[in-house]
Amino acid sequence: MNMIAPHHEDIAAAVPTPTPAVLNVSGAQRWGDAAALAAADLGSSLRLWRLIWTLSLFDIKLRYRGSVLGPFWLTLSTTIMIAAIGFLYARLFNQRIDHYLPFLTVSLILWNFISTVTADGSTCLVQAEGMIRAVRMPHSLHAARVVMRNILVFAHNLIVIAGVLVIFRIWPAASAVTIIPAALLWCMDGFALSLLLGMLGARFRDTPPIVASLMQIAFYLTPVIWNPAMLMHRGIATVLVQLNPFYSMLEIMRGPLLGAQMEPVAWLVACGYSAGLILLAGVVFARARSRIPYWV
Repeated sequence: MNMIAPHHEDIAAAVPTPTPAVLNVSGAQRWGDAAALAAADLGSSLRLWRLIWTLSLFDIKLRYRGSVLGPFWLTLSTTIMIAAIGFLYARLFNQRIDHYLPFLTVSLILWNFISTVTADGSTCLVQAEGMIRAVRMPHSLHAARVVMRNILVFAHNLIVIAGVLVIFRIWPAASAVTIIPAALLWCMDGFALSLLLGMLGARFRDTPPIVASLMQIAFYLTPVIWNPAMLMHRGIATVLVQLNPFYSMLEIMRGPLLGAQMEPVAWLVACGYSAGLILLAGVVFARARSRIPYWV
């Protein structure tokens, strides 16, 4: 029997051609989808407010574990610092002690809240690395945790403010009701700032020392230990006071506590800066939220 060897062409025709593998590489998330996921993250954090409260209490207890006074050590140190530098700076600035000491007390305690939220916010995501990698929870919760923790610490220092105001017989003005919306604005700003700096701190590890240096400079350029009335007759007051975002944020809280009337200009500037900060934090969070687990 004659056997005819098949040609190579026939063999190739008999073997089915494999389907080439197709690798689909999707592009970046659309802006609408990213914004929706960011909004869902924020909504989840809002619903988990009990967890935020519990974690904040745990942070305070852990920080002052084994201490006799606990967080009241911060209240005591603030009182000692105010008493130590209050009389000295009153003489240096040629200010009446009954006017300067209440101003210094309220200013320092409010500034401590701002500076602490800023410092803690720049490391909030990095410090929560274990939770971010192990537990599925909204990333914005860690920024809210920073704000809640510092609100609880700030509440302890209200004792110092109340004591100084009573000693010098200073009663809040009729505009003191504006403290409530001012406090809400501070909370929103603190959350937006913590979220923004937390993402920057996770992506760029040089962010915390840079923020600390900038806040130290801002402390001396902002009317905290010096009264803004001292510069009102000089042109530099426009830059250090009127265009300073920290001044407007301080003034909407400090003014009513010290018996001053509400300043519409300070409120307008504070709301303008707050809107810009919240918008910037929202845009960055929507774009970078999915990258946070890889950054930390």
